[in-house]
Amino acid sequence: MIQNRAAFAPLGEVAEWEARVRLMVKARRFDHVLRVAGLAREIAVANRLDADRAYLAGILHDIARELLRLAPPEVPIDAAHPLALHGRAARTLLERWGYHDPVVLQAVEDHTTGPRSDCPVAACVYVADVSEPGRGVNQNIRELAMVDLEGALALAISSKVHYLQARGIPVHPRTLDAYRGLQERGALPGPA
Repeated sequence: MIQNRAAFAPLGEVAEWEARVRLMVKARRFDHVLRVAGLAREIAVANRLDADRAYLAGILHDIARELLRLAPPEVPIDAAHPLALHGRAARTLLERWGYHDPVVLQAVEDHTTGPRSDCPVAACVYVADVSEPGRGVNQNIRELAMVDLEGALALAISSKVHYLQARGIPVHPRTLDAYRGLQERGALPGPA
């Protein structure tokens, strides 16, 4: 299913990456990582997408959870909510390690704010991250993703935007961009 296997060469075997990630995060976080990776693969398979890349991006998505210094704030909301940065920090770390598959890098980077443009692997990881069973929420999003990935993504992003807005919490500009992109494609009604 991997279309460009050469892009994966710097990473080595998936099992080696799983072992590396296990060393970089707490046990509870690693359990989450495995659930996200497995669910991202299931969503990709159900939607006839690149399951290998979806799984690998799921394994790698939280590697920089404690390494936020790799991605300094770009906008004020980054400084106020630094966990929004760990996707960008993970991408920076992977690039420093010599990994260059743009599909996986974008999925890792965008898992906190929502996928930019048309990147279905990033959508798989984003939806899996917000709906993995260990969170105990969003089962409806998880089920919808198996038959309608864009619909599940629209529901996940819309829920996040409306939740934050209702509480007076600023929405990250990239999340608003993802929301507006879904509106432009007709997956969501009206402006945010």
